[in-house]
Amino acid sequence: MSINIDNEYNNYFIGDKEVRDLLTREGDRKLEGLPNQQIDLKNLEKRIEAHSFVKEADVFRGLDGNIQVHVKQNRPIARIIRPDQDVYIDAEGTMLPLSNRYTARVIPITKSASVKPFSSNFFQDSTGQAYLALVLRIEKDEFWKAQLAQMHIDGKGMVSFLPQVGEHTIEFGRPDQLDAKFKKLMVFYKEVLPVMGWDKYKRVNVAFEDQIICE
Repeated sequence: MSINIDNEYNNYFIGDKEVRDLLTREGDRKLEGLPNQQIDLKNLEKRIEAHSFVKEADVFRGLDGNIQVHVKQNRPIARIIRPDQDVYIDAEGTMLPLSNRYTARVIPITKSASVKPFSSNFFQDSTGQAYLALVLRIEKDEFWKAQLAQMHIDGKGMVSFLPQVGEHTIEFGRPDQLDAKFKKLMVFYKEVLPVMGWDKYKRVNVAFEDQIICE
């Protein structure tokens, strides 16, 4: 049996042993040596895909007669901080459980205590998709992924960030006009802070059109 796990994003939520256990029902039966007609490849795929962190699996028999297993993992893009149990969300907005095997380095998202916790499909409905688009934008940009340490959504749906470097809070507003807001924020980092100093401001607001408010 040959197992190949796609670690394109350096995620290690599932390993060879976990895949092999799924294929052999936790090791209570062996596949080696069984005739072809006794091996249901589609059923083996379904077993692997039942794992929370498997996006898709492909199981087939190679020309040499050996079983080939290709596994593609789900990719968490953010960690939702909740009072009961934190969860991840992937690029489609699906919630994933935490893993004892590996911790993804992704932006944590908090929400005001005065509003209800995120529902399981929040990032997939018409409102939540705008927040998902914002998180995806951060995830795909090396600078913002490194600089934005935490994202918060208040009771009115407004977004703010805490940075890795600097003592200021970034008030982003609603998750819209992403290009314009990140462009203004980059002006703040490239042109304002080098002149005024990193400790000058406690708050920067890019929520309003054609304005950067620093206090």
